[in-house]
Amino acid sequence: MAAVNASQTDYWNFLFIELADPRTNDWFLIKSPLPLLAILGLYLFFVLGWGPRFMRDRKPFKLERTLLVYNFFQVALSVWMVYEGVVIWQTYSWRCQPVDWSRTPKAYREARVVYVYYLAKITELLDTIFFVLRKNDRQVTFLHVYHHTVMPMISWGTSKYYPGGHGTFIGMINSFVHIIMYSYYFLSAFGPQMQKYLWWKKYITNLQMIQFCCAFIHQTQLLYTDCGYPRWSVCFTLPNAVFFYFLFNDFYQKSYKKKQAAAQAKADALMANNNNESCAKDLNKVAAKDLELKQKQKAL
Repeated sequence: MAAVNASQTDYWNFLFIELADPRTNDWFLIKSPLPLLAILGLYLFFVLGWGPRFMRDRKPFKLERTLLVYNFFQVALSVWMVYEGVVIWQTYSWRCQPVDWSRTPKAYREARVVYVYYLAKITELLDTIFFVLRKNDRQVTFLHVYHHTVMPMISWGTSKYYPGGHGTFIGMINSFVHIIMYSYYFLSAFGPQMQKYLWWKKYITNLQMIQFCCAFIHQTQLLYTDCGYPRWSVCFTLPNAVFFYFLFNDFYQKSYKKKQAAAQAKADALMANNNNESCAKDLNKVAAKDLELKQKQKAL
């Protein structure tokens, strides 16, 4: 038994200490995967089970001020991460970029941005919680829950093992998309009077699909270029990029294309009905004139 326990300890130390980046491994919520798994477990328990049951017989929470503060925070945080990403990528190779394992201020800056991105993914779990509390159940889709569950795990692994280098490109473009997305949420939190200015909502989904295409193309370079960044990482990034693309495309088709087609069909049916009514009125007028003419002829 002691030998088994020692073996398990060795595996644990190897996976979560020896392989980890010593610069980031002692940072909050990094050293062990258990705290993050506990957070994600509670998140799934709330949004898929307890939360909807709790809200079943209750009125939805409005949360206007909370949403304003939360979305503004996410916009500001995303702006900062994009700025840091642009500064860092000025010295990076767009083809293949290894992780700087040194303890220079520049290397720590790169690691810090990756770590903050990971923490941001945890705070974004509140998106779904707010949906549940506001009883926006239609927005708690498989795509939404899967995306918010997977991204913290991927960013945890990046922060722990490869905080910098080639993989940070995905975080930079994702943060740019989030500037647009959370700006939309921020403005919509002001109420219905803002809806006329939010016509660009559907283009956010288009932008999200574009980011997955960019991430896919950028990551495929690791398949034929060697710079020290792990090639095996494409086993996670490429399938996820493809999977996310098709999920978001399916969401786009259901949310906009089918609704647009339904609206067009309704408009066509209304137009056809109006045309039929117009034809019927014309026929009635013709019939009335014929009847009037016949009556005049009889009178003569």
